[in-house]
Amino acid sequence: MDNAAKTLAGDKNVYRVEGISCASCAGKFEKNVKQLPGVQDAKVNFGASKIDVFGNASLEELEKAGAFENLKVAPEKTRRRVEPVIIEDKNVYRVKGFSCANCAGKFEKNVKQLPGIRDAKVNFGASKIDVFGNTSVEELEKAGAFENLKVFPEKLENQSIQEVKEANKGPKEEKIPFYKKHSTLLFASLLIAFGYLSHFVNGEDNLVTSMLFVGSIVIGGYSLFKVGFQNLIRFDFDMKTLMTVAVIGAAIIGEWAEASIVVILFAISEALERFSMDRARQSIRSLMVISPKEALVRRNGQEIMTNVDDIAVGDIMIVKPGQKIAMDGIIVNGLSAVNQAAITGESVPVAKTVDDEVFAGTLNEEGLLEVKITKYVEDTTIAKIIHLVEEAQGERAPAQAFVDKFAKYYTPIIMVIAALVAIVPPLFFGGSWDTWVYQGLAVLVVGCPCALVISTPISIVSAIGNAAKKGVLIKGGVYLEELGSVKAIAFDKTGTLTKGVPVVTDFKVVNDQVEEKELFSIITALEYRSQHPLASAIMKKAEQDNISYSDVRVEDFTSITGRGIQGTINRTIYYIGSPRLFRELNVSDFSLEFENKVKVLQNQGKTAMIIGTEQTILAVIAVADEVRETSKDVIQKLHQLGIKNTIMLTGDNKGTADAIGAHVSVSDIQSELMPQDKLVYIKEMKAEYGNVAMIGDGVNDAPALAASTVGIAMGGAGTDTAIETADIALMGDDLSKLPFAVRLSRKTLNIIKANITFAIGIKLIALLLVIPGWLTLWIAILSDMGATILVALNSLRLMKVKE
Repeated sequence: MDNAAKTLAGDKNVYRVEGISCASCAGKFEKNVKQLPGVQDAKVNFGASKIDVFGNASLEELEKAGAFENLKVAPEKTRRRVEPVIIEDKNVYRVKGFSCANCAGKFEKNVKQLPGIRDAKVNFGASKIDVFGNTSVEELEKAGAFENLKVFPEKLENQSIQEVKEANKGPKEEKIPFYKKHSTLLFASLLIAFGYLSHFVNGEDNLVTSMLFVGSIVIGGYSLFKVGFQNLIRFDFDMKTLMTVAVIGAAIIGEWAEASIVVILFAISEALERFSMDRARQSIRSLMVISPKEALVRRNGQEIMTNVDDIAVGDIMIVKPGQKIAMDGIIVNGLSAVNQAAITGESVPVAKTVDDEVFAGTLNEEGLLEVKITKYVEDTTIAKIIHLVEEAQGERAPAQAFVDKFAKYYTPIIMVIAALVAIVPPLFFGGSWDTWVYQGLAVLVVGCPCALVISTPISIVSAIGNAAKKGVLIKGGVYLEELGSVKAIAFDKTGTLTKGVPVVTDFKVVNDQVEEKELFSIITALEYRSQHPLASAIMKKAEQDNISYSDVRVEDFTSITGRGIQGTINRTIYYIGSPRLFRELNVSDFSLEFENKVKVLQNQGKTAMIIGTEQTILAVIAVADEVRETSKDVIQKLHQLGIKNTIMLTGDNKGTADAIGAHVSVSDIQSELMPQDKLVYIKEMKAEYGNVAMIGDGVNDAPALAASTVGIAMGGAGTDTAIETADIALMGDDLSKLPFAVRLSRKTLNIIKANITFAIGIKLIALLLVIPGWLTLWIAILSDMGATILVALNSLRLMKVKE
């Protein structure tokens, strides 16, 4: 079922939302609305302060869902039918037949010149092209006729549901036998073998021998010459142009055997390049097939197997032990262990029960699960990962940009050098024309930039694919490169270095005039309205101790930024906050002795909050957030990798921050920070260290994450916002993936540099052989093919990098 059809299944209502203070709260509001009866789906637009609600819900229900932050909801508009919207008339097509990155670039250039096209962008790694404008598949294939490219629409807008389904199936992958796939190459090679046999039997200057070599050149080089001649006419110089000129020149001077060898070895080189790129792309194909295409769904009391395209939000899916989960959803019945390795990279199955989230593509190992579907098939986490990884492969990394620019000027320069080598010695130094024309042709062949052109894309595709399979989503080659060069990493404390699940550790009433349970009821009623992350610990304790707070009426509730909260209950103003707040209020009970007692709690790594009025202090409550078991080991590994500075940034008090920072061994600790303070520290770190990474939960601390060179989100699997906004997302809630990501990025940088250095270096060495006259067409083509093979194999090593 396509997007438009699904949207028509329920009414879409758009509401303005007032009072959303952070992206985390927006996510919580969205989740609450999705759970309302009658609502099939909901999507918050935090930037525009809106929510799209698919289904029926009253304003009262929506505001109740946002009561935790006292949100105000007002209807913007109601649409009974939702038509598909085409944004910038962008169309995405799958492309079959790319043999090299250079050909992909040429195809992109040709498409851009088509009438009605404003822009086009080829994603060589994913074999796709984004076309901005209107054109037909026939026109696109005409633009790719130089390499006989086949184009398939990935998604057709404004077409029937059946047409969209057919289009989305894309090209059918046929298993072609090796001898058929490479029949032309094999036949041309056979002619060369017969040519050498004839040369041995009949001698060198023999018509049969020459015709066998000519036949090999024509058959094996047809596709090469077809493009090469067109390029020559247009003065478009690429590697096929170089090879065409070299083969023509070799034929003119009678070097039929070597010309045929050049053609065959170039064809083999292209085939190996295509094979290497396909191997690199395989990591993404493996992601595409992990989700089942059908699921067992209960409808009208019956259980039926249904195609995932036809499953709607709200359907109940039955997942038996040993089966893969087909759709994202929430467990409504059952208990099991689910292997989430495909999404999060976790090797150990995770215990799941009612109200827990499960993801498409994961494996149900033990119990029977009933799952309420929460997302359509194209919106599942695995679908987003696949889409984003494909997009990431299309993003040109800085090294790729360098190579593209270098290759643009490199090929014409090689043509000029080859011409000078062929002409200058005979004209000015009495050299033999045959000898130096031959040397010039060899320069053309050795100058072919195959290895250089593929040095970066295969590395990027291999690394990003490997990372995705291990639960690290890298959004582009630029971030992959930048992470490898970071010198300092800033960590948000809560939910990153700590588990983000605080618990109440101490509650001490210091005023005899108030009863303990009554006071805790007041505290909970106030914290219920707070957006502070530690409020959940207080509410949890209230539930555990059966302390009711829903009947406590709170008026004039206010958040005091960076200090605490206040609210009026029974005409008394209560305050909950830091020692700093009560120092500013000049409360008479706030003595040095009391402050020292608070510091004792803080020095134990606890966050201490004081409860009181403008006249007196009533109690102190301490909350602690448990440190992750892996945090200390991760920091140690990062230091071993050469990260010069690891800094913990937190809004928590100095005592708590120092205790946790000392435990995990970060090199610097900054506490009691406002969001803008974190931004300042990130800017200072960038000024001192250059490239700086910031890791947090992906939704909080947005300014600091945005200001860092690389923003890294924790636990992206359960957070759409994290997947969409972070540069890198650790899909599992697992900090130990960070050193792996840094090592992978550094290895990628090293391999790219090695590839570029080797590709250029081997050309220079071969070119130096011109001086003594030792360069032959054999050496030239073998050096080019050898460089291509070694660069490809070196890049594919990135698929094997382990955690």
